Amino acid sequence: MEQNQKNTTSPSVKVHSVLTIVSGTPVRKGSVCPLSPLDHAMAHHSLHLIFYYSCGSFDLDRIRPPLNDVLSLYPIVTGRLARDGDGNWHVKCTDAGVRTYLANADVSIDEWLRFAGADDERLLSPWEDLPDDPHIWSPFRIQITEFEGGGTAVGLSCPHMLADPTSATLLIKSWTEALHHEPIAHPPLLHPLALKPPPATTTSITSPVYYAAKSTRSEPKKSPKMASATFCFLDSAIKKSLSEIQSTFPDATPFDLLVALFWTRIARVKRSTWDQTPSMSFCMDIRRRLQDPLPDGFFGNALHFSQLKVGAHELECGDLCNVAELVHCHVAGLDLQDEFWSAVDWLGSRKDGHGKFASPFRMYGPELTCVNMEHMIPDESESEPFMYMTQFVKGQKPVHVSCHVGNSEGEGLILVLPSPEGGLARRVAVMLPEEEMDRLVEDKVILSLEPTFLLSGRM
Repeated sequence: MEQNQKNTTSPSVKVHSVLTIVSGTPVRKGSVCPLSPLDHAMAHHSLHLIFYYSCGSFDLDRIRPPLNDVLSLYPIVTGRLARDGDGNWHVKCTDAGVRTYLANADVSIDEWLRFAGADDERLLSPWEDLPDDPHIWSPFRIQITEFEGGGTAVGLSCPHMLADPTSATLLIKSWTEALHHEPIAHPPLLHPLALKPPPATTTSITSPVYYAAKSTRSEPKKSPKMASATFCFLDSAIKKSLSEIQSTFPDATPFDLLVALFWTRIARVKRSTWDQTPSMSFCMDIRRRLQDPLPDGFFGNALHFSQLKVGAHELECGDLCNVAELVHCHVAGLDLQDEFWSAVDWLGSRKDGHGKFASPFRMYGPELTCVNMEHMIPDESESEPFMYMTQFVKGQKPVHVSCHVGNSEGEGLILVLPSPEGGLARRVAVMLPEEEMDRLVEDKVILSLEPTFLLSGRM
């Protein structure tokens, strides 16, 4: 289905109530949660998750007490940001609570998912930039939006330096588990020293050199107007496409295929803007990929960024098998034990003579960046990806989950996400400069996989 007519009518979202939800158990007075070097490095970005449910109204009296209980496990969520004696960020665990908004949208959830755009979605996850004095500023914000005729969205926003997508997702999942009187499957580990490089780490130069190069890139004087769309691929379409390239490259995965597909097609859109060898930054969760794995419940940032350069000719010729193999070899071949800890060590070394961390830089972008969210699919013993286990009404999982990263404008952002369909089905959320997105949604190679579109801002 081609998406060639923009929706010029924006839906309306009106907030009718604002309240603060606190934890059920007071925090010990004077408690603080320090932030890791990697947390500090994410300070340029905000994180936004939106869980869409087709079921009707959420009764606040029913879902609020379990949130009180869960917040007792997450003092970093109810606290407030402050500077320590060295000038670095930490969270004062003050039990100040989570700002919560109740809102209504004037369209149905089906209309919203079909026609709303990125600007509209921002209305579902409220955000205010970090003020100079944040002692009363709520870092975590929740919004519950009811749609016309039934359906609800639960939006969560926070500074990225306090939580990555896994942490934010498991916070909502823990809330729904408490709601149904189930044990918390992934209790939070609030321990920044878990990100202290082990003594036996072999220092790699690849990651520090890449991070150092990112830290010196100048900000663009003017960011282009960005547009976004989510491409939904069925299990059958991914299986068919994989079978076509696995005859040559049998190890290809859905992630390899989709990155190759979108990178080669975006390359054709961008070819006139390249002034150097095309590259892509890859962001991946490292919790399970270390020699001593971190638990899924580790709360904070456990991400690693790496770079893959591919010749312009290889991208422009559109050979999916070749590019998929390059992507696979890059991602699978990373020695994350050394690369990740070397990056953390380098970030921790960026301090002035008084112990204050150097200014943060953009981790997402400005180069084309791809985020691998397939780690949200747990082992085979569990039936759903983490984000689709968040059931406020038993048996009714989200129909869609959106993830946005604030201040990631530039060449573009690609997120490869699980699908509620399960199996090999995937959803790919893409953000590009508006003119490039206009061409991408009409790309015949992508359309040959018969994706459906969500949240593209188009009719």
